[in-house]
Amino acid sequence: MANILLKARLALELPPINAALERAAQGLPEPVRPVARHIFEAGGKRLRPLLTVLTARLLGYERADIYDLAVTMEMLHAATLLHDDVLDNAVSRRGKPAAHTLFEVTPTILAGDALLAEANALVAGFGDPRLSLCFSEATSRTAAGEILEIAAQRRVDTSAAEYAEIVRGKTAWLIRASCQLGALRAGATDAQAAAAAAYGENLGMAFQMVDDALDFAPESLTGKPTGGDVREGKLTPPLRLYRLGLEQEERVAFDAAFGCGLMTENDAAAIAERIRDAGHDQRTRLDADAYLATARDALDALPDRPERELMRQMADYVRDRKK
Repeated sequence: MANILLKARLALELPPINAALERAAQGLPEPVRPVARHIFEAGGKRLRPLLTVLTARLLGYERADIYDLAVTMEMLHAATLLHDDVLDNAVSRRGKPAAHTLFEVTPTILAGDALLAEANALVAGFGDPRLSLCFSEATSRTAAGEILEIAAQRRVDTSAAEYAEIVRGKTAWLIRASCQLGALRAGATDAQAAAAAAYGENLGMAFQMVDDALDFAPESLTGKPTGGDVREGKLTPPLRLYRLGLEQEERVAFDAAFGCGLMTENDAAAIAERIRDAGHDQRTRLDADAYLATARDALDALPDRPERELMRQMADYVRDRKK
Protein backbone atom coordinates (compact mmCIF):
# COMPACT_ATOMS: atom_id res chain seq x y z
CA MET A 1 0.00 0.00 0.00
CA ALA A 2 2.77 2.42 0.98
CA ASN A 3 4.63 1.89 -2.27
CA ILE A 4 1.39 2.52 -4.20
CA LEU A 5 0.92 5.89 -2.47
CA LEU A 6 4.49 6.93 -3.28
CA LYS A 7 4.11 5.89 -6.92
CA ALA A 8 0.80 7.76 -7.13
CA ARG A 9 2.41 10.95 -5.81
CA LEU A 10 5.32 10.59 -8.23
CA ALA A 11 2.86 10.16 -11.11
CA LEU A 12 1.17 13.38 -9.98
CA GLU A 13 4.41 15.35 -9.67
CA LEU A 14 6.20 14.00 -12.75
CA PRO A 15 4.38 16.09 -15.42
CA PRO A 16 5.15 19.48 -13.76
CA ILE A 17 8.72 18.34 -13.05
CA ASN A 18 9.26 17.35 -16.68
CA ALA A 19 7.60 20.58 -17.85
CA ALA A 20 10.05 22.55 -15.70
CA LEU A 21 12.96 20.59 -17.23
CA GLU A 22 11.69 21.48 -20.70
CA ARG A 23 11.46 25.17 -19.72
CA ALA A 24 15.03 24.95 -18.45
CA ALA A 25 16.18 23.32 -21.71
CA GLN A 26 14.41 26.03 -23.69
CA GLY A 27 16.31 28.67 -21.70
CA LEU A 28 19.67 27.26 -22.79
CA PRO A 29 21.55 28.60 -25.82
CA GLU A 30 20.30 26.87 -28.96
CA PRO A 31 23.44 24.74 -29.64
CA VAL A 32 23.21 23.23 -26.15
CA ARG A 33 19.53 22.23 -26.24
CA PRO A 34 19.86 18.94 -28.18
CA VAL A 35 22.44 17.60 -25.73
CA ALA A 36 20.39 18.70 -22.70
CA ARG A 37 17.20 17.17 -24.08
CA HIS A 38 19.04 13.95 -24.87
CA ILE A 39 20.20 13.51 -21.27
CA PHE A 40 16.82 14.57 -19.85
CA GLU A 41 14.90 12.21 -22.12
CA ALA A 42 17.14 9.30 -21.13
CA GLY A 43 14.89 9.15 -18.10
CA GLY A 44 15.91 8.68 -14.52
CA LYS A 45 13.92 8.38 -11.33
CA ARG A 46 13.53 12.17 -10.80
CA LEU A 47 14.23 11.41 -7.14
CA ARG A 48 15.96 14.74 -6.49
CA PRO A 49 13.27 17.11 -7.80
CA LEU A 50 10.56 15.02 -6.15
CA LEU A 51 12.32 15.40 -2.80
CA THR A 52 12.59 19.17 -3.25
CA VAL A 53 8.85 19.37 -3.92
CA LEU A 54 7.90 17.02 -1.06
CA THR A 55 10.09 18.89 1.45
CA ALA A 56 8.66 22.26 0.45
CA ARG A 57 5.07 20.99 0.56
CA LEU A 58 5.73 19.34 3.93
CA LEU A 59 6.67 22.76 5.29
CA GLY A 60 3.57 24.43 3.84
CA TYR A 61 4.91 25.93 0.60
CA GLU A 62 2.21 25.66 -2.08
CA ARG A 63 3.45 27.85 -4.95
CA ALA A 64 4.09 26.31 -8.38
CA ASP A 65 7.53 27.93 -8.75
CA ILE A 66 8.93 25.14 -6.59
CA TYR A 67 9.19 22.98 -9.73
CA ASP A 68 11.60 25.42 -11.39
CA LEU A 69 13.77 25.30 -8.27
CA ALA A 70 13.43 21.53 -7.95
CA VAL A 71 14.89 20.77 -11.38
CA THR A 72 18.12 22.68 -10.73
CA MET A 73 19.56 19.68 -8.87
CA GLU A 74 18.49 17.43 -11.73
CA MET A 75 20.33 19.77 -14.11
CA LEU A 76 23.46 19.63 -11.95
CA HIS A 77 23.15 15.84 -11.85
CA ALA A 78 22.72 15.71 -15.64
CA ALA A 79 25.84 17.85 -16.10
CA THR A 80 27.86 15.42 -13.98
CA LEU A 81 26.53 12.47 -16.03
CA LEU A 82 27.59 14.13 -19.28
CA HIS A 83 31.08 14.67 -17.92
CA ASP A 84 31.27 11.22 -16.29
CA ASP A 85 30.40 9.41 -19.51
CA VAL A 86 33.22 11.23 -21.30
CA LEU A 87 35.70 10.41 -18.51
CA ASP A 88 34.60 6.75 -18.46
CA ASN A 89 34.35 6.54 -22.26
CA ALA A 90 30.87 5.05 -21.71
CA VAL A 91 28.93 4.00 -24.78
CA SER A 92 25.46 4.11 -23.21
CA ARG A 93 23.46 5.77 -20.48
CA ARG A 94 20.20 4.18 -19.25
CA GLY A 95 19.98 2.06 -22.36
CA LYS A 96 20.49 4.96 -24.79
CA PRO A 97 23.68 6.10 -26.55
CA ALA A 98 25.87 8.25 -24.32
CA ALA A 99 25.68 11.90 -25.39
CA HIS A 100 29.33 12.17 -26.44
CA THR A 101 28.86 9.30 -28.93
CA LEU A 102 26.20 11.37 -30.71
CA PHE A 103 27.37 14.97 -30.23
CA GLU A 104 31.15 14.42 -29.88
CA VAL A 105 33.27 14.95 -26.80
CA THR A 106 33.97 18.69 -26.74
CA PRO A 107 30.36 19.83 -27.38
CA THR A 108 29.16 17.40 -24.70
CA ILE A 109 31.58 18.74 -22.09
CA LEU A 110 30.62 22.32 -22.94
CA ALA A 111 26.93 21.41 -22.82
CA GLY A 112 27.46 20.09 -19.29
CA ASP A 113 29.09 23.41 -18.36
CA ALA A 114 26.16 25.32 -19.86
CA LEU A 115 23.65 23.17 -17.96
CA LEU A 116 25.46 23.91 -14.72
CA ALA A 117 25.54 27.65 -15.46
CA GLU A 118 21.82 27.73 -16.34
CA ALA A 119 20.91 25.85 -13.16
CA ASN A 120 22.95 28.34 -11.15
CA ALA A 121 21.14 31.23 -12.85
CA LEU A 122 17.73 29.67 -12.11
CA VAL A 123 18.60 29.37 -8.42
CA ALA A 124 19.94 32.94 -8.30
CA GLY A 125 16.67 34.14 -9.86
CA PHE A 126 14.85 33.30 -6.63
CA GLY A 127 16.78 36.10 -4.94
CA ASP A 128 17.67 34.16 -1.78
CA PRO A 129 21.41 33.93 -1.01
CA ARG A 130 20.78 30.79 1.09
CA LEU A 131 19.52 28.95 -2.01
CA SER A 132 22.56 30.05 -4.02
CA LEU A 133 24.91 28.97 -1.23
CA CYS A 134 23.19 25.58 -1.03
CA PHE A 135 23.52 25.08 -4.79
CA SER A 136 27.18 26.18 -4.85
CA GLU A 137 28.10 23.89 -1.98
CA ALA A 138 26.37 20.95 -3.70
CA THR A 139 28.36 21.68 -6.87
CA SER A 140 31.72 21.80 -5.12
CA ARG A 141 31.01 18.79 -2.89
CA THR A 142 29.95 16.72 -5.90
CA ALA A 143 33.12 17.65 -7.77
CA ALA A 144 35.21 16.77 -4.72
CA GLY A 145 33.50 13.38 -4.47
CA GLU A 146 34.24 12.67 -8.12
CA ILE A 147 37.90 13.60 -7.63
CA LEU A 148 38.15 11.26 -4.63
CA GLU A 149 36.57 8.46 -6.66
CA ILE A 150 39.05 8.93 -9.50
CA ALA A 151 41.95 8.89 -7.00
CA ALA A 152 40.64 5.63 -5.51
CA GLN A 153 40.14 3.89 -8.86
CA ARG A 154 41.85 0.48 -9.10
CA ARG A 155 43.12 0.75 -5.54
CA VAL A 156 42.56 -2.29 -3.34
CA ASP A 157 43.39 -0.45 -0.11
CA THR A 158 40.45 1.98 -0.21
CA SER A 159 39.06 1.95 3.33
CA ALA A 160 35.39 1.96 4.33
CA ALA A 161 35.83 5.52 5.62
CA GLU A 162 37.32 6.67 2.29
CA TYR A 163 34.47 5.00 0.44
CA ALA A 164 31.94 6.83 2.65
CA GLU A 165 33.54 10.18 1.81
CA ILE A 166 33.39 9.38 -1.90
CA VAL A 167 29.70 8.50 -1.66
CA ARG A 168 28.91 11.52 0.50
CA GLY A 169 30.32 13.75 -2.23
CA LYS A 170 29.34 12.06 -5.47
CA THR A 171 25.80 10.98 -4.51
CA ALA A 172 24.56 11.97 -1.06
CA TRP A 173 25.24 15.69 -1.20
CA LEU A 174 22.99 16.24 -4.23
CA ILE A 175 20.12 14.48 -2.46
CA ARG A 176 20.86 16.42 0.72
CA ALA A 177 20.81 19.70 -1.19
CA SER A 178 17.57 18.76 -2.96
CA CYS A 179 15.81 18.46 0.40
CA GLN A 180 17.54 21.55 1.76
CA LEU A 181 16.47 23.70 -1.20
CA GLY A 182 12.84 22.75 -0.64
CA ALA A 183 13.08 23.53 3.07
CA LEU A 184 14.78 26.89 2.54
CA ARG A 185 12.26 27.97 -0.11
CA ALA A 186 9.47 27.13 2.33
CA GLY A 187 11.00 29.44 4.95
CA ALA A 188 12.15 26.64 7.25
CA THR A 189 13.72 27.34 10.61
CA ASP A 190 17.41 26.48 10.98
CA ALA A 191 16.44 23.31 12.84
CA GLN A 192 13.99 22.26 10.12
CA ALA A 193 16.51 22.94 7.33
CA ALA A 194 19.13 20.90 9.22
CA ALA A 195 16.66 18.03 9.66
CA ALA A 196 15.80 18.08 5.95
CA ALA A 197 19.51 18.07 5.07
CA ALA A 198 20.22 15.16 7.44
CA TYR A 199 17.35 13.18 5.96
CA GLY A 200 18.59 13.77 2.41
CA GLU A 201 22.24 13.01 3.14
CA ASN A 202 21.51 9.71 4.87
CA LEU A 203 18.99 8.71 2.22
CA GLY A 204 21.66 9.44 -0.40
CA MET A 205 24.29 7.37 1.39
CA ALA A 206 21.92 4.40 1.51
CA PHE A 207 20.84 4.93 -2.10
CA GLN A 208 24.42 4.56 -3.34
CA MET A 209 25.13 1.54 -1.16
CA VAL A 210 22.05 -0.25 -2.52
CA ASP A 211 23.18 0.79 -6.01
CA ASP A 212 26.55 -0.82 -5.31
CA ALA A 213 24.80 -4.02 -4.22
CA LEU A 214 22.63 -3.98 -7.36
CA ASP A 215 25.74 -3.78 -9.53
CA PHE A 216 26.22 -7.50 -8.85
CA ALA A 217 22.63 -8.53 -9.62
CA PRO A 218 21.96 -10.34 -12.92
CA GLU A 219 21.55 -8.01 -15.90
CA SER A 220 18.20 -9.69 -16.62
CA LEU A 221 16.86 -8.12 -13.40
CA THR A 222 18.44 -4.65 -13.50
CA GLY A 223 18.88 -3.97 -17.22
CA LYS A 224 22.49 -2.97 -16.50
CA PRO A 225 25.68 -4.96 -17.21
CA THR A 226 26.61 -7.10 -14.20
CA GLY A 227 29.79 -6.26 -12.31
CA GLY A 228 30.54 -2.92 -13.94
CA ASP A 229 32.33 -1.78 -10.79
CA VAL A 230 34.76 -4.69 -11.09
CA ARG A 231 35.78 -3.67 -14.62
CA GLU A 232 35.90 0.04 -13.70
CA GLY A 233 38.12 -0.57 -10.69
CA LYS A 234 35.74 0.59 -7.94
CA LEU A 235 36.22 -1.20 -4.62
CA THR A 236 32.63 -0.89 -3.40
CA PRO A 237 31.46 -2.64 -0.17
CA PRO A 238 30.36 -5.94 -1.78
CA LEU A 239 33.66 -6.14 -3.65
CA ARG A 240 35.68 -5.28 -0.55
CA LEU A 241 33.92 -8.08 1.37
CA TYR A 242 34.58 -10.48 -1.52
CA ARG A 243 38.28 -9.58 -1.62
CA LEU A 244 38.69 -10.00 2.14
CA GLY A 245 37.22 -13.49 1.89
CA LEU A 246 39.76 -14.68 -0.68
CA GLU A 247 42.65 -16.99 0.15
CA GLN A 248 46.08 -15.35 -0.07
CA GLU A 249 46.94 -16.67 -3.53
CA GLU A 250 43.55 -15.73 -4.98
CA ARG A 251 43.73 -12.29 -3.40
CA VAL A 252 47.13 -11.60 -4.95
CA ALA A 253 45.77 -12.55 -8.38
CA PHE A 254 42.64 -10.43 -7.84
CA ASP A 255 44.70 -7.41 -6.73
CA ALA A 256 46.94 -7.64 -9.80
CA ALA A 257 44.07 -7.89 -12.29
CA PHE A 258 41.96 -5.25 -10.50
CA GLY A 259 44.84 -2.81 -10.15
CA CYS A 260 45.85 -3.08 -13.82
CA GLY A 261 42.33 -2.95 -15.21
CA LEU A 262 42.55 -6.45 -16.65
CA MET A 263 39.16 -7.70 -15.43
CA THR A 264 37.11 -9.07 -18.33
CA GLU A 265 33.33 -9.30 -18.65
CA ASN A 266 33.58 -13.01 -17.80
CA ASP A 267 35.70 -12.25 -14.74
CA ALA A 268 33.13 -9.69 -13.58
CA ALA A 269 30.25 -12.12 -14.09
CA ALA A 270 32.04 -14.87 -12.14
CA ILE A 271 32.89 -12.51 -9.27
CA ALA A 272 29.30 -11.21 -9.21
CA GLU A 273 27.98 -14.75 -8.87
CA ARG A 274 30.35 -15.48 -6.00
CA ILE A 275 29.36 -12.22 -4.30
CA ARG A 276 25.68 -13.16 -4.53
CA ASP A 277 26.34 -16.71 -3.30
CA ALA A 278 28.28 -15.36 -0.30
CA GLY A 279 25.57 -12.77 0.46
CA HIS A 280 27.93 -9.79 0.28
CA ASP A 281 25.33 -7.80 -1.69
CA GLN A 282 22.71 -8.44 0.99
CA ARG A 283 25.19 -7.51 3.73
CA THR A 284 25.70 -4.17 1.98
CA ARG A 285 21.93 -3.60 1.91
CA LEU A 286 21.82 -4.31 5.65
CA ASP A 287 24.61 -1.79 6.25
CA ALA A 288 22.59 0.76 4.26
CA ASP A 289 19.74 0.27 6.74
CA ALA A 290 21.67 2.16 9.42
CA TYR A 291 21.70 5.28 7.22
CA LEU A 292 17.98 4.83 6.47
CA ALA A 293 17.20 4.63 10.18
CA THR A 294 19.02 7.93 10.71
CA ALA A 295 17.11 9.45 7.78
CA ARG A 296 13.77 8.38 9.26
CA ASP A 297 14.77 9.77 12.68
CA ALA A 298 15.56 13.14 11.10
CA LEU A 299 11.98 13.38 9.82
CA ASP A 300 10.69 13.49 13.41
CA ALA A 301 11.80 17.14 13.61
CA LEU A 302 9.53 18.06 10.67
CA PRO A 303 5.73 18.64 10.67
CA ASP A 304 3.37 15.68 10.79
CA ARG A 305 1.84 16.03 7.34
CA PRO A 306 1.18 13.49 4.53
CA GLU A 307 4.48 14.36 2.82
CA ARG A 308 6.42 13.23 5.89
CA GLU A 309 4.93 9.75 5.57
CA LEU A 310 5.77 9.72 1.86
CA MET A 311 9.37 10.61 2.70
CA ARG A 312 9.45 7.70 5.17
CA GLN A 313 8.19 5.47 2.37
CA MET A 314 10.98 6.82 0.15
CA ALA A 315 13.42 5.25 2.62
CA ASP A 316 11.62 1.91 2.23
CA TYR A 317 11.78 2.27 -1.55
CA VAL A 318 15.55 2.88 -1.40
CA ARG A 319 16.02 -0.17 0.85
CA ASP A 320 13.98 -2.53 -1.32
CA ARG A 321 14.63 -1.35 -4.87
CA LYS A 322 15.56 -3.96 -7.46
CA LYS A 323 17.00 -1.71 -10.16
